Amino acid sequence: MSDLGRRPRRAARVPTIARHGRLKRYSPVGAVLKFLAAAVAVLLVSGGSVAAIAAWSVVSSIQPSVTLANETPGVQMPDIDAIEGGVNLLLVGSDSRQGQDAMFGDPEKETATLNDVTMLLHISEDHSSATVVSFPRDLFVPIPACPNPDGGTYGAMSSQKINTTLSYGGLPCTVLTVEKLTGLSIPFAAEVQFNGVIELSNAVGGVDVCVGSPIKDPYTGLDLAAGTHNLQGLEALQFLRTRHGVGDGSDLGRISNQQVFLSALVRTLKDGNTLSDPTKLFGIAKAAASNMTLSNHLNNLNNMVSIALALKDIPFDQIVFVQYPNGIGESGGQSGVLPIKSSANALFQAIQNDQPISLTGGTGVGSELDPNAPGATETPAPVETPAPVETATTPPLYAGATTPPATPGGAVALPENVLGQTAEDRTCSKGNN
Repeated sequence: MSDLGRRPRRAARVPTIARHGRLKRYSPVGAVLKFLAAAVAVLLVSGGSVAAIAAWSVVSSIQPSVTLANETPGVQMPDIDAIEGGVNLLLVGSDSRQGQDAMFGDPEKETATLNDVTMLLHISEDHSSATVVSFPRDLFVPIPACPNPDGGTYGAMSSQKINTTLSYGGLPCTVLTVEKLTGLSIPFAAEVQFNGVIELSNAVGGVDVCVGSPIKDPYTGLDLAAGTHNLQGLEALQFLRTRHGVGDGSDLGRISNQQVFLSALVRTLKDGNTLSDPTKLFGIAKAAASNMTLSNHLNNLNNMVSIALALKDIPFDQIVFVQYPNGIGESGGQSGVLPIKSSANALFQAIQNDQPISLTGGTGVGSELDPNAPGATETPAPVETPAPVETATTPPLYAGATTPPATPGGAVALPENVLGQTAEDRTCSKGNN
């Protein structure tokens, strides 16, 4: 997500998600089915007499959903249990000011709708591992033809920054682009704006995050001393948005800083037995339903609970956060980052094969290992990655990629230029103040 404060006025007004996502028509029958499903879910999870009231509170908060391009319409009623098989879910963070607090800028002036955060969650078929891939906002990728809800399609483009996809065709276009880039089918997707991040972090009760060196970012207003901070509300949003205050001031540094928060969030949810606590579960579900735009298959309490339960028993060291491998480059006269296809092939071949992965590189320029954590070792030096020679217009051929080597434990050892960390790794944000 982009920076708080004053931003240059963009010349063209770009339509918002309300134009580019096909909104599902409200159906009284669908609402009743969702309520009944929610009531059953809560009764099984909590066993409490107030389950039906709590279920209604959640379901009544659900917003109109978005139909993805390859999605089959219809209400699905899965069992209330950990979802069967694997999961691919795309989370998009929008910088749109529409409907947001005035502190984030004037929506009449801040007219762009960009997905400045794009993350793909993959849960393996047997629920033994999970991977979260962060795509840099300035990554040049081919964008396929995307449906226009007003009729027709937006034309395909050979090389554009991935964060423009939300403005071309809304959430469905971002999903289509990531599917083309990764070779994966993505049935679940969600979009969150500034207010949503604030409410979700409040619902979790805050996350304890280590700050290795002070962060002071006048663009987002974040000012943190070194040490451990419980971040929630506006401060959590500022932390997740900051790039000027961490690492080298780039979006790549912001990604590794976000992974510090996300790994701490996973530990908070699992250590606090959140998935077994009906009060916390309902608070988070209601915050998500009220503050996020969800695809049809995700806009269902059953599915939200089922996906969460699939993560419950995965070990910390098998939950891996990675940055899509990239190198500095340009395309069409614009500067940005280009995919390193060989390393991306290794990553997504392992994901498609449902193999656990092992990182061999550093955590990224915006983070460092916590020197006070048990068993901490010296942080590996950041890996310098030259601009890739492969062009951004050539789609990856994951099906034909060579299977990467596996470690003695059976995990695929990824190249050193695939940066990231596991949820078990205790890391700190690396402020540049």
